[in-house]
Amino acid sequence: MRKIPMDYACEGMILGRTIIDSDGNIWLRSGIELNEHYINRLIGMGIRYLYIYDDTFGEIDEGADVISEETRISTVKMVKRSFSNLQKDRKINTVALRKVINNLLDEILDNSRVLLSITDMSTLDNAIFYHSVSVCTLAVMTGITMGYDDTRLKELGIGALLHDIGKAQYESGLVNRVGNLNEEEYAVLSKHPETGYAIIKSYGDLSLLSAHVAFQHHERWDGKGFPRRLAGDKIHQYARIVAVANTYDNLMADRPNRPPYQVTQAINLIKRMSGIYFDPQVVAAMISNIAIYPLGSFIKLTTGEIGIVCYLNPEIPQRPVIRIITDKYLRRLQKPHEIDLSRMRTIIPIEIISEQELSKLLPRLSGVQEW
Repeated sequence: MRKIPMDYACEGMILGRTIIDSDGNIWLRSGIELNEHYINRLIGMGIRYLYIYDDTFGEIDEGADVISEETRISTVKMVKRSFSNLQKDRKINTVALRKVINNLLDEILDNSRVLLSITDMSTLDNAIFYHSVSVCTLAVMTGITMGYDDTRLKELGIGALLHDIGKAQYESGLVNRVGNLNEEEYAVLSKHPETGYAIIKSYGDLSLLSAHVAFQHHERWDGKGFPRRLAGDKIHQYARIVAVANTYDNLMADRPNRPPYQVTQAINLIKRMSGIYFDPQVVAAMISNIAIYPLGSFIKLTTGEIGIVCYLNPEIPQRPVIRIITDKYLRRLQKPHEIDLSRMRTIIPIEIISEQELSKLLPRLSGVQEW
């Protein structure tokens, strides 16, 4: 698969990742062929990026996803249902909540050597639900790296999944606002950690530590966060984990007012915030679970060649297996070949090349229909 901007989508492309609507239902399943109707509907849903299958560049390690499509869909639905119930003055189904967390945890443990590589495709009106699942997944992966046992992972998982549950009490127009909030709006939305804490705390069968994740995920390591300006170890470690995962996923998310960050850009920014916003130990643990060069991304090497990432090396994330598709003069190779960067230390990735940059360098490579 490869991730492309919606502007590059055209009829005949094969969808590589399922699209879920605002109710958590499947709208387009992976494997379907795009046509004009589907493309227009996706644009109308606010989707700006897609994963597509592209046989032009050979096979990609499609099995390297941390959780299955079914688990992601069921978890998105659970978060959506929880928000909806609270908005209707109904109770969260904590039995169902624990069930989806158990399923998610089981899959992550089964894939504990898999690096986070594929980002979720959300629509404008379900972004908060996708975000909650992504933060939960990355937080649990980080907890595993930090040696958490099953009980702590479940407490962390529930807290991470519900870290933004306080926003259910606010108008969707405010929560989903694109662009800067005014001072009054910011003050209102800044209350969501306290609101979320009160909601989770009201359920006697949920851990108080999970509630503290919602309460403290906007605190900063240097004590300049909110709502209580806690610093360092005064912030519960669960919340410190979710704080990093929350920021990383926000950086990687597609927004109408900006494109998503490249993985390397997001990681570098998180590193610069380490020791100021975030616990350095947590930052190191989280980053160790992220594929610096995601599957399907185009990479320029020190040799001048361009290749596509086709396999990941969990032990050495910065040294994936690359399928070389051009020579150093940017001429397409008739017979692409693979190199394992973990075994070729003299060849170093320089940068990830975006689809837009690729289309300027290699116009033919940006549209598979032109091959």
